[in-house]
Amino acid sequence: MFRRNKLRTTGVAALAASALVLAGCAGTEASTEESSGQETAVEQVSISVLFGTDSILSVAEASVAAFESANPNIEVTLETRPGGVDGDNVIKTKLATGEMNDVFFYNSGSLMQALNPDDTLVDLSNEAWTSNIIESFWPAVSTPNGKYGAPMGTAMGGGILYNRIIYADLGLSIPLTWSEFMANNEKIKAAGIDPVIQTYGENWTAQLLVLADHHNVEQSDPQFVEEYTNNIAKISNTPSAFRGYEHLQELHDKDYFNSDYASAILNDGLTQLVNGEGAHYPMLTFAVSSILEIAPEKINDIGFFAQPGDDAATNGLTVWVPNAIYIPKTSEGAKLEAAKKFVDFIVSKEGVQIYIDTIGQTGPFLTVDAPSADELYQPYVDMFPYFDRAGDTTPALEFLSPVKGPNLSQITVSVGTGQYSAEEGAEAYDEDVKKQAEQLALPGW
Repeated sequence: MFRRNKLRTTGVAALAASALVLAGCAGTEASTEESSGQETAVEQVSISVLFGTDSILSVAEASVAAFESANPNIEVTLETRPGGVDGDNVIKTKLATGEMNDVFFYNSGSLMQALNPDDTLVDLSNEAWTSNIIESFWPAVSTPNGKYGAPMGTAMGGGILYNRIIYADLGLSIPLTWSEFMANNEKIKAAGIDPVIQTYGENWTAQLLVLADHHNVEQSDPQFVEEYTNNIAKISNTPSAFRGYEHLQELHDKDYFNSDYASAILNDGLTQLVNGEGAHYPMLTFAVSSILEIAPEKINDIGFFAQPGDDAATNGLTVWVPNAIYIPKTSEGAKLEAAKKFVDFIVSKEGVQIYIDTIGQTGPFLTVDAPSADELYQPYVDMFPYFDRAGDTTPALEFLSPVKGPNLSQITVSVGTGQYSAEEGAEAYDEDVKKQAEQLALPGW
């Protein structure tokens, strides 16, 4: 395990300075008293925090420096872990052996649930900052017994990137229902433009029309996640969950795809979108960063909207929620209180601003009063109204249930190319899920 040096030099001078901190300084509870002519020193506390080595590390470094400056009696050591499966193993091993850092950064959703949070993590439900978190975040870091994580980073939207110039030229409005979306597609096709871009040369992109439909599933069937997770409901026999497969088949059967959809890759699709050769691209908003590399001058020609469902009244966005920071139950006493201060700092306005200043903003933060970057690209701007309205965002299914089969991308390619019907695709995925759930020994399977 690589240990970074502490980001602030400490020594006799720093300890003396910290002993003189007045009551009321940000994040510092200790006070200075005089007794028998002597000053009482502020108690020094040392904690360690664990982060990955990707771009979040630079945010962690800046956050630690600012936090230590605001809390001179707390010394923070920043450690790093690898990404991917190796990083998952580090997290699980540290928790199992009681050697976890006082604060750690990790996935939200099903991977967090795999940590047995009721047994291993500190419940943060009673912390004051929890009232400032957008409600749609909580299912991704909670159990019936507590709330265990604080968001760090921005949300991604799963929906439709679209060419705003095409919409303006053809006088189209943002669709709130699938029927309105299909009506737009018909007008776009009549204008000689590909209505919907698909890029099966990278087969993971074929999943979006299914995965980004989950908000609509939840609106129709609020019990679906629980029943699906417990092997009661199936994709193939739940009309709302089956709808994504029907949409994929319908778009194929209408010949709405780009001619090279079977071999095109992500950058091909984005290039077609910014050049106006295609009007819609079902995608995650992270792809905006690729547009900036392909055609930065056209970035604001591209907009974003949620995948439409059957009812305009329940139109809303499926969200890939950010990762979170957690406190293990092995943090106790003064270390626990210092760890809680650090978490509070991360979700504060100052903490969010540090994130923006360090690596920018690629979507909404999940705190109600979060600051925003001075300038945001149009697809990011288009996400905010969904977060501003209660109930208009829903985490993607993978953040709510551990049940996900490994072959969804191949199955959705088969439906999108016409090799499978929607029914065959949904049934194949039900079997895929069953095998995976049995391998994971999930209850009820």
